[in-house]
Amino acid sequence: MPESQLLKSYVDNGDVVGICVSGGLDSKTVALRLKQAGVKVKCFTADIGQPDEEDINDVVTKMAPCGVETTVVDLKDDIAEGAFEAIACNASYDGGYWQSTGIGRYVTARGLLRAMKAQGCTVLSHGATGRGNDQVRFERYTNVLDPSFKVYAPWRDPSLLEEFPGRTQMLEYLQKHNIGHQIVSQAAKRYSTDANICGLSNEAEDLESIETPMTIVNPIMGVWPKDAPNTQEEVTLRFEKGRCVAINGVKMNPLKVIQEANKLAGRNGIGISHALENRILGTKSRGVYEAPGMTLLGQGLTYVYQAVLDRRATSLFKYLAGHVSDQIYDGRYFDPSTRAAITAIWQLAEPAIGTVKIGMFKGNMWFLSLTECPHSIYFEADSSMEASEGLNPVSSQGYLEVSSVEAKSLAKANLIDADSVWSKRSK
Repeated sequence: MPESQLLKSYVDNGDVVGICVSGGLDSKTVALRLKQAGVKVKCFTADIGQPDEEDINDVVTKMAPCGVETTVVDLKDDIAEGAFEAIACNASYDGGYWQSTGIGRYVTARGLLRAMKAQGCTVLSHGATGRGNDQVRFERYTNVLDPSFKVYAPWRDPSLLEEFPGRTQMLEYLQKHNIGHQIVSQAAKRYSTDANICGLSNEAEDLESIETPMTIVNPIMGVWPKDAPNTQEEVTLRFEKGRCVAINGVKMNPLKVIQEANKLAGRNGIGISHALENRILGTKSRGVYEAPGMTLLGQGLTYVYQAVLDRRATSLFKYLAGHVSDQIYDGRYFDPSTRAAITAIWQLAEPAIGTVKIGMFKGNMWFLSLTECPHSIYFEADSSMEASEGLNPVSSQGYLEVSSVEAKSLAKANLIDADSVWSKRSK
């Protein structure tokens, strides 16, 4: 087999490589290959509530034939807190994607790096390809959390790319060393899945063609709207300072809230979306996403924000939300500007207190009521179209007279164009 100069340097330096593993074909191949090269290897996997994993400890069993020890790091509470923060920031990306992967990467990188350092590792190895977002996220997070910690990307190592150009070669390599691996065929519905408790992303293979309908995906966290119940289900969400603290009157911690919201929204076909998202490297990637719980909680909090944020606060919030969203996507969660924006959003969320009732039916949600919202700046008397004790409509005359000064000035200066913009561009 071709010699990797990178792996040779790790052996010569006495480095200990911590490999982020999932128990899949890539994980087994890389772990065994590094062991065969004489590298000291330890494996780590994150428990972030993956809905497609019946038992996270199965990863330990799957990796054992490679002669490596695998540590499971429980990060479920961390990922739930990440979800809460993203919901408070309304940090969805292109096409309404709730960034389950982006959140999962900073939680995983931080949690596994701590575990690796505790066990004497000096190098973090990840299985991201050289074309996607995750290589940027894993490496940047490692760099900012510990500049002295090395990063090894096997699928950018020329030697490993030459040795394993595809899945066939990986399978042959494992079989040669009497290590079994079963690829679960999805027949005509082939795509890859990445999941955690925040949500699930489906992409690659058949989904790469935009002539393929998104409906080839078999939802894991819920159902397609057409398969949801034929009756409306109501849910009550209690928010305090931008955080959901109870569902249907039952107080819960963030992890339980996300789990319960996933269950309720998922069975009603909520939170399945499609996007041609803009990747970090400038390419576009197609994804079909599931995030039932975050979609439900995000909509509920939006109803509260609408009641408590004035126009300028709302405008500032939207700007900050866009920045936080981009930063999470780009692997810059720990950057100073991200932290400053999140801090500001939590300040804006202070008055976001209220109880929201939402109706769910076959993929749709609608507002039913908002109560116990002490900081609401919506007052019926001021907004009513009927006679009331609120704002005196006659008092608007002065405001309009002042406003008309600017309007008439623009007209007099010939700065107003009343024609169709499109028709002028088409000439």
